[in-house]
Amino acid sequence: MRCLVELICMFFVASWTGVVKYHGPQPSIRPKQVFVSNHTSMIDFIILEQMTAFAVIMQKHPGWVGPLQSTILESAGCIWFNRAEAKDRETVAKNLRDHVQEADNNPLLVFPEGTCVNNHYAVMFKKGAFEPDSSVCPIAIKHIFFFCRCLLEQPKSFTKHLLQLMTSWAVVCDVWYLEPQNMRPGETPIEFAERVRDIISVPAGLKKVPWDGYLKYARPSPKHRERKQQSFAGSVLRCLEEK
Repeated sequence: MRCLVELICMFFVASWTGVVKYHGPQPSIRPKQVFVSNHTSMIDFIILEQMTAFAVIMQKHPGWVGPLQSTILESAGCIWFNRAEAKDRETVAKNLRDHVQEADNNPLLVFPEGTCVNNHYAVMFKKGAFEPDSSVCPIAIKHIFFFCRCLLEQPKSFTKHLLQLMTSWAVVCDVWYLEPQNMRPGETPIEFAERVRDIISVPAGLKKVPWDGYLKYARPSPKHRERKQQSFAGSVLRCLEEK
């Protein structure tokens, strides 16, 4: 099963003329181990999966991707969630803790940013992957956009995105498997997540920012916008009065 999943992902990467350079030792299957990575594109999972059959925590998708998730990826032990359901967070946290305890399970891969970012920044990491009593293995990914811009831009469908990748010159990126990390005495999960984010940001050349990646799914309330507009107008008026 693991070999089949890896083979399917190899076919996908080959269809994009993928040029992927891996740095560091390939991950091994051990209990109490979680792999975390920065997240630029939906294809990051496929690029990592072709080398190791990871189980991943992933948003449930509609369309033809849904049956693919519920058949091939379900067999790899992936954990699904719905971003709109608050109760799913507790279920995912429990499934994560249970998964890392079993020695025979596929290694678990988490994208703690929770969303795709633009390949230049590293946004805040969610603390869920850093709470279980397990080692955290950082992975850094850096895409080269010169040959292909692999970001899935809305409202483009995933099917059109794959066609774009297949008709581009090449998908070029580097992947670094970094040294496993453990929580230090007195360190909180949030501090642990920030330390791992530092480790990932260095080889990938990412700038750390104090933003929550989920902000792009939310719109500010009208009252908040009105207060900001009034504050900005007041600042302009003060500047004009001073002049």
